[in-house]
Amino acid sequence: MASMNHLKNKVAVVGVGNTAYGNFPHKSDYALGAEAFKAALLDSGLEKHEIDGLVTCRVPYYARMGEVLGLDPRWSLALPGHGRMSGMAIIEAMLAIETGAANHVALIYTNIGRSRRMNYGGDDSASVWDPWGFTSPGAAHAMMFRMHQQRYGTTTRQLAEVSVAFRQHAILNPDAVMKKPMTIDDHEEARPIAEPLRLLDYCLINDGAVCMILSSAERAKDLRKPPVLISGAGGRDAFRRSAVANFDPDFWFTEAQDTARQAYEMAGIGPDDVDALMCYDNFSPTVLFSLEGFGYCKRGESGAFVEGGRLSLNGALPTNTDGGHLSNSYMQGWALNIEAVRQLRGECGLRQVHDCEVVHYVATTPCTRSIIYTRS
Repeated sequence: MASMNHLKNKVAVVGVGNTAYGNFPHKSDYALGAEAFKAALLDSGLEKHEIDGLVTCRVPYYARMGEVLGLDPRWSLALPGHGRMSGMAIIEAMLAIETGAANHVALIYTNIGRSRRMNYGGDDSASVWDPWGFTSPGAAHAMMFRMHQQRYGTTTRQLAEVSVAFRQHAILNPDAVMKKPMTIDDHEEARPIAEPLRLLDYCLINDGAVCMILSSAERAKDLRKPPVLISGAGGRDAFRRSAVANFDPDFWFTEAQDTARQAYEMAGIGPDDVDALMCYDNFSPTVLFSLEGFGYCKRGESGAFVEGGRLSLNGALPTNTDGGHLSNSYMQGWALNIEAVRQLRGECGLRQVHDCEVVHYVATTPCTRSIIYTRS
């Protein structure tokens, strides 16, 4: 079977930037995107005219984004505003750079969901499944976690370990939205949303934007900061089993395993080599599903695995060190990818992982993707 293994360490992240996250009703998607792009461009040391590739995600109109930025790229790609898109976008940009379609690709994600009161469910996305309780992605994940409880005995107190660890990290992140300390008891006493999930199991919808700039590793050597290499990547979709949006009775385990195999084989590493994990956490159970699917623990054992603060900064597997979607902001995976880059550069201040050399991004969804970053 053909693979992407020949792309190992061929492409690098050379610039990252983001806006503040919060409620900005006076700003448009394009204004936020331009702010993040400007920050990433400055971070990279590139000149604007050198950007010849553009990926937009959740941006209303890609051409308008290009107009606002003053870009006429050789290669462009527009992706919808689904949470699974960041890993897909990064892999597409890698392919564009490797084939010569572009030299320097800017990837821009914007979200104005908070100020426009996006609900990510209910009337926003009514479907035929609503009478059965699948009225939102949260309801679907609640059903999946209930199934995990029934099969493996996982408890909500174990699930709370995820939210508590990420909140501890957010407290150390000056830019995070949620900084109020949280305990496992706080999690257990929070307002139920779709049982067994509670308020603190849900991600935070905010306004904001993120930009990454990718280049070939060869070109990256001459830029402002040490490049962060993309050493592994993989993906697998699960369309046949995910006809109900965001729901899979198998927790996308098979797809995660195949994605992990691709990424680990390409990078030449395994879970034991990872210094920090950036895990897509639209809802806290997704983290448990990911830990099992990507081989950090055996199937059915993720509840016990996260006990005792294993995912915290001082634990064995620091995870979502910026606070993740649960306590930093729901930037649909994009903010986790730039946190990976900043960890490898040693730019994370109080939340810095000691001797960080390998960071793994995973998103376990109907389109599962994985990126392994290493320090050059």
